[in-house]
Amino acid sequence: MDKPRPTFPRPTSADGLPNLSEAHFAVPTPQTLRVDAPFTHAPRFLILYGSLRERSFSRFLAHEAARLLERMGGEVRIYDAHGLPLPDDAAADHPKVQELRALSIWSEGQVWVSPERHGTLTGVIKSQIDWLPLSEGSVRPTQGRTLAVMQVSGGSQSFNAVNALRVLGRWMRMITIPNQSSVPMAYKEFDEAGRMKPGPLYERVVDVCEELMKFTLLTRERADYLVDRYSERKEREPERLAGVAADVGFVKR
Repeated sequence: MDKPRPTFPRPTSADGLPNLSEAHFAVPTPQTLRVDAPFTHAPRFLILYGSLRERSFSRFLAHEAARLLERMGGEVRIYDAHGLPLPDDAAADHPKVQELRALSIWSEGQVWVSPERHGTLTGVIKSQIDWLPLSEGSVRPTQGRTLAVMQVSGGSQSFNAVNALRVLGRWMRMITIPNQSSVPMAYKEFDEAGRMKPGPLYERVVDVCEELMKFTLLTRERADYLVDRYSERKEREPERLAGVAADVGFVKR
């Protein structure tokens, strides 16, 4: 005879939360997400692409995204990675590094476009992302910004590069939108002038840019609140900061 399955009491907050710091705990409410002040500038977008070739399909795709976002009312800047040193091969005060970091801080949303090379993203796009720190003093160059990911490939359709970009976007604490674009056999999808040809693949690019704009409008004035974390509020307490400093040897207890 089968044994009766054990039953367990339903957990509720009335059970108590002895490990919770009430001073740092906050309950999200609709009121805290309201934005009453009007926007003071157009949504700002930074676009990175992962190829330095003269005829670069990732650059062509980046330019198409730029045109669409601008048509939707955004302000767009595209970073040129020519001259950017390899990560750790130069100091962070290198002009190209400073330019990249300043653009990331300026942006409210970003688009990352990479070719697929050897089954993943390229070193060119990875180097750009690697030069962006999670934090620089009290400034976080990527946290809370929206992100759209796209890729081009020379062969059949693949999603390896966009999947890798999604992992990076999550790691950089960005709000990565659900939609994405993958353009297979890219040499067939762009004309001699570098403009994308009409068709379902172009329509997907329009979809992605439209979704990025929507998510950016939803979050741009709320980003600081959306990514504000209980654990980080605790870490900002003076006694916690002093304890961390002591643990790593900066000060003595």
